[in-house]
Amino acid sequence: MMEQQILSSEEKTRYERQIPLSYVGEEGQLKLKESSVLVIGAGGLGSPVLLYLAAAGVGRLDIVDDDVVSLGNLNRQILYGVDDLGKPKAECAVARLQLLNPNCRVECFTERLTEANAEQLISQYDLLVDATDNLPTRYLIDRVCAQQKVPFVYGSVSQDDGHVAYFPCDGGSSYSDLFPYSPDVEHFEGSKLVLGAHVGMVASMQAMVALKALLGKPVLAHTLMTIDSDGMNFMKIKV
Repeated sequence: MMEQQILSSEEKTRYERQIPLSYVGEEGQLKLKESSVLVIGAGGLGSPVLLYLAAAGVGRLDIVDDDVVSLGNLNRQILYGVDDLGKPKAECAVARLQLLNPNCRVECFTERLTEANAEQLISQYDLLVDATDNLPTRYLIDRVCAQQKVPFVYGSVSQDDGHVAYFPCDGGSSYSDLFPYSPDVEHFEGSKLVLGAHVGMVASMQAMVALKALLGKPVLAHTLMTIDSDGMNFMKIKV
């Protein structure tokens, strides 16, 4: 018989500001503790997502990223500092998150998500967060999550625009329904112009959507949230 999880006194103190919320409680906190999340990308979106999921008490939090930290990352990739320059982002992220919350088991894969490894990686998790910055990987995530029935939270940024959506992989709409694939995807280069605070706003929404899904209170299912941080305009579009 599997041993029943309980919250330690340290955990109850650590999460004392969120456990009393009506949609959390000790039962919800245990759900988070027993949950596993894979975050693809540990950059501008991935940094806040990882920090908030670890801080909230997600039990297993794994990272896929093959890049290293550069000086130009630091305006938005808040997991890192100048001491991390030239080091693998995923490894630096693990060290930072373990300091933040030792109760969270964090591992990393310093490789790119590809056709060769996507199915084996993604199938292990309760939820995936897409914090990537390239379209070929995003379509791969969409397809493999649908095949493996792993729900995922999508997020993207471009200058002052941002997107967030939740795809439960329940046979309903998918990312490719929202943005149909075209051959131009393989040569897509996203905008490199962005304020770090805008990226953080989109990432915070992704983290909230992920936590709600893990708690069994999903929001933005099959719905695209568009964010215009220039005029502070928000709009929901049902997919």
